[in-house]
Amino acid sequence: MNTADLLYSDTEDALRDSVRRLLADRCPPELVVGAYDGTPADFSGVWKSLAVDLGLAGLLVPEELGGAGASAREAAVVMEEIGRAVAPVPYLSSSVLATVALLKAGDTETVGALADGTTTGALAVGLATAPGRFTPAVRRDGNALTGTVTGVAGAAEADILVVPVEGPDGLELHTVPAGAARVTVAPVLALDMTRPLSDVTFDAAVSTRIDDGSAADAVREALVLGAALLASEQLGLAQWCFQTTLAYVKERTQFGRAVGSFQAIKHRLADLWLEVTSAAAAARYAADTAARGDADAEVAATIAQAYCSEVAVHAAEECVQLHGGIGMTWEYPAHLYLKRAKSDQLAFGTAYRHRAHLAGLIDLPA
Repeated sequence: MNTADLLYSDTEDALRDSVRRLLADRCPPELVVGAYDGTPADFSGVWKSLAVDLGLAGLLVPEELGGAGASAREAAVVMEEIGRAVAPVPYLSSSVLATVALLKAGDTETVGALADGTTTGALAVGLATAPGRFTPAVRRDGNALTGTVTGVAGAAEADILVVPVEGPDGLELHTVPAGAARVTVAPVLALDMTRPLSDVTFDAAVSTRIDDGSAADAVREALVLGAALLASEQLGLAQWCFQTTLAYVKERTQFGRAVGSFQAIKHRLADLWLEVTSAAAAARYAADTAARGDADAEVAATIAQAYCSEVAVHAAEECVQLHGGIGMTWEYPAHLYLKRAKSDQLAFGTAYRHRAHLAGLIDLPA
């Protein structure tokens, strides 16, 4: 019998250490805030270091296809560290969403290119799309694709777009080079500019069909795993906010005392610690069930996303407020975490949407 294991293995701890050191060196807050400049900072080198040097782009890809043959547990560790650094890298969009959809559809050539880091992909589905509620916005007319998909994560950085398409006989999955003729990728203004969103328009664009009738399953599996792993990013974000705030209130003094010694502050941080610790259990269980292919995987992903999304926002809000005046400044990174947390709260559906979906999964009457 498969049993849940929420503890981190030595391999996962070593992976965490490598990713954390790289992001601390290459993605410090003073550089990340450059994503909001008129001319955004270029983080493509950071992504290449993660994807190629550390080999993280192919974590979910089997070894026979050129990947690492790892599981959702290892990918969750990477997502935790991305959340902890609010790193502006397309790991979720390329190495999770696009890769999982391609694997499920049976495409091996494009997956190999994504796995070795030479190509970056994006699944042409709006980031706010909840699992089980996807509706295609692109249709196939003959050999050409027409339609617009709004709010696609990672499209601006992608070399290849994985596009769910409404065909004559149902949903199909196609690939289109992002720079192909009659394909327009238009960046949109988003609250969190460290995870850029774009509107993608196809105007009779030529594509390649890659699925054999498994497109609907491929999109659903990608969105479910994306939601599960996003919970780990939210966990990493919440942990940074809690730990940083705790350290600050121990040092900041008022009236000759550390502000952390005031009972009201203690209560708020105790409540936050409980929430973050509970989020860790939910996120780890979602990653573990996904890694084992457990029948409970979609239920676990739904619970984790519903809970962790709200914990991350609360942790970021407490980080801003308990830092006082400095928490409101542009120079201090608290606002980066609040923006990522609020953006993540809407990704793959709101917490309300996930709770409603959970009710359906467990046959809970309305």
